Amino acid sequence: DILDSDKLRNFLQNMHNDDGSFTMHKDGELDVRGAYCAAVVAHLSGVYTEEMFANTGEWIASCQTFEGGFGSRPGTEAHGGYTFCSLAALILLNKTHLINKDQLLDWAVHRQMKFEGGFQGRTNKMVDGCYSFWQGGVFPLLHHILRSDSKNKLDENEWLFSQVALQDYILFCCQYPSGGLVDKPGKSRDYYHTCYCLSGLSVAQHSFRDVFVRGDQNNLLEPTHPVFNIVLSKADKMAKYLKDKVKIREMASK
Repeated sequence: DILDSDKLRNFLQNMHNDDGSFTMHKDGELDVRGAYCAAVVAHLSGVYTEEMFANTGEWIASCQTFEGGFGSRPGTEAHGGYTFCSLAALILLNKTHLINKDQLLDWAVHRQMKFEGGFQGRTNKMVDGCYSFWQGGVFPLLHHILRSDSKNKLDENEWLFSQVALQDYILFCCQYPSGGLVDKPGKSRDYYHTCYCLSGLSVAQHSFRDVFVRGDQNNLLEPTHPVFNIVLSKADKMAKYLKDKVKIREMASK
């Protein structure tokens, strides 16, 4: 194997703190992004154990604010990027029962701007193209959680935000004339906003059972994995690799 699973496992365990949080690196910063990245890496590489993430779900849940979104750490302001990372990590850890999902939904739906159609990252902030994914990506995750509750009969053909308005904002306001995508008109293009505008556009085009594309069909993007934000074919390939790897180990041990 090219991947040294033992060293990777050891690194993740060393970044784990007693309260459940993760630091980005030795003596590095600490917030929910670390927990999300650790959970994603552990799952995609096949080194995940419950012990490795002891208290992590509870620590992430403590980052949910009175507004309903999640801050970077306990006691900080609710923010789109931290909210996506928190919810996605809780799904990977099977800990979504620890949070107030109704309050989260209320906060998330009010982050879409009525005039622009895009999302703001925090209350009373301006629209920003990158939140097309960080906020828009929260809705497939919430949809998955809420539809598992028999009391919630959700339409599987659309998410709980205006997918049309978001596509319009990205296509009309975020494209840089000579290529790439931007935060908002008048801003410079960069890889970060190009990535997350496109990721948000994919979310807005695909629901569980339907595909809706604004404009020409050439605008259609591949669907992405709602937790990992990689195309589904790559996520499936990684899952198959890990499954085959386990089979090989089992055969070798006999």
